[in-house]
Amino acid sequence: MQYVRLGSKGPTVSRVGFGAWAIGGVNWGPTDDEVSRQALLSAFQCGVTFVDTADVYGYGHSEELVAGVLREFGRDEIIVATKAGNDFYNATAADETGYGRIRLSESRDYLVWAAEQSLRRLDCEVLDILQLHSLTTEQLKSDEPWEALATLKRQGKIRWAGWSITSYRETEQARFLEKYHELIDCIQVRYNLLERKAERVLFPLAQQYGIGVIVRIPLLFGVLTGKFDREARFDSEDHRSFNLSRDRLDDYLTELELQQELFNRYPEQSPAQVSLRFCLTHPACHTVIPGAKTPQQALENAAVGDLGPLETRGDDGSI
Repeated sequence: MQYVRLGSKGPTVSRVGFGAWAIGGVNWGPTDDEVSRQALLSAFQCGVTFVDTADVYGYGHSEELVAGVLREFGRDEIIVATKAGNDFYNATAADETGYGRIRLSESRDYLVWAAEQSLRRLDCEVLDILQLHSLTTEQLKSDEPWEALATLKRQGKIRWAGWSITSYRETEQARFLEKYHELIDCIQVRYNLLERKAERVLFPLAQQYGIGVIVRIPLLFGVLTGKFDREARFDSEDHRSFNLSRDRLDDYLTELELQQELFNRYPEQSPAQVSLRFCLTHPACHTVIPGAKTPQQALENAAVGDLGPLETRGDDGSI
């Protein structure tokens, strides 16, 4: 496993992390807690030292699972990043899916309180990284979310402050990185082989200010694993039933066909591994956080930490 400092101010982390959304048991189809624990343990045993979760993942369940495994494995060198801003505590009445509507909250008092709940669930005295969780552009104009991060740092409740940037708003929200770069230690960005908008403005700014970059959705909800075809369908409680609707999935698969030459270059590696290596090839990207619901998936992902970035061609850094 290769390791890197998360920007000029952040901690040292493994180049491949563990995305803990799916193991929360909500939005990704059925899960088994014991299998999820084994997936986490497998990742740690392979040298993964970075876990990304959020309070809303499984309504706290993901954080609790991570804490349980860390009690067994040990916390030394493991960095846990969590998020706050999706106020599931005050969700509206459940709809036909069995879940209520969650509102985003930029309130300073709420974010500080939510961080304290994460401290309890993660069973620790200080959060390694707390990230604002995909707040809207209008909400980010308020001083309150940034004041919350500054307050939590000052109180010693978080070590590093992060921000998970809203998907498809990378260029629009980049200006907040310019304004708050002294406060923000790392950002989390949607980026993968088929979605490269962050390269335009956000990545150059992150490099300019020494901000760590965490890459989320590096496998595009599984599309880049090569396991889906145009007939793939998802249960109504699985978020991919919306994010990978028939038309959207068809478009992605059409784009993916154009990348076949890249995958052919690495016949000994799975499409997922090549896709993860693609993310690590951009010099702004420090770590990727693919999700894993099974030990097998965790092992396949972690192996990329030994492979490193893809080979580039030419002086322009093209792949």
